[in-house]
Amino acid sequence: MPLLFDMPLEKLKTYKGTNPKPADFDTFWNRSLAEMRALNPRVKLVRSKFQTSFAECFNMYFTGVGNARVHAKLLRPRKAAKKHPAVLLFHGYSGNAGEWYDKLGYVALGFTVAALDCRGQGGLSEDSGGVKGNTLRGHIIRGLDDKPENLLFRQIFLDTAELARIVMDMPDVDPRRVGATGGSQGGGLT
Repeated sequence: MPLLFDMPLEKLKTYKGTNPKPADFDTFWNRSLAEMRALNPRVKLVRSKFQTSFAECFNMYFTGVGNARVHAKLLRPRKAAKKHPAVLLFHGYSGNAGEWYDKLGYVALGFTVAALDCRGQGGLSEDSGGVKGNTLRGHIIRGLDDKPENLLFRQIFLDTAELARIVMDMPDVDPRRVGATGGSQGGGLT
C-alpha cells in the first residue's frame, strides 16, 4: 500500500507547520521558570513499605507551582558510588508513576530513579485547578479558556523541571549524568 501525504515528500522535509512560535514564547517560559525557582519545594521523603536488599524506596513529595503537592516515587541504590547517575521517568497521559518493581533494573545498575505522578492524572499528585473553561475531553485541555499561566501542561512541564532540579541537587547524584525517558505524554515531557 503506498504512503499518502497531504503534500509531496520534498515539501514535507522542510515543512515548519502552521503554528509559528509566539513572539513572547521565551519571555513566557523565562517568567514561568523564575516562578518555579522562587518556590521552596519543601521536599519530603516518606519511606515506602516496599523495600529491597539493594534499593531504598521513598514516596517523595514537593511543592510545585500553584502550591500543589506533587508526588514522585524515588528509588536509590543502598550501596552506590558517591556520585552516580539518575533517571527521571514520565508516564503516558492518564497514567501514574507505575509500580516499584518496574524501576528496580535501573537501581540495580546504580541509578537513582524518580518517577513523577503528573498532577490531574492517575497518581498521588495534587491538582490545584481553579481555571475557567471546561475539561470535557480530559484535563489535557484544562486552562485553554483561561490565561496561559493556568494551563495544566504549563504546570506539569514545570513539575518535570522541578523534579529534575531536586534530583540533580541530591548529594549522591552526579548532575552531569541525569537522563529522562517516557512514552507518549511521557516522551513529550522528556
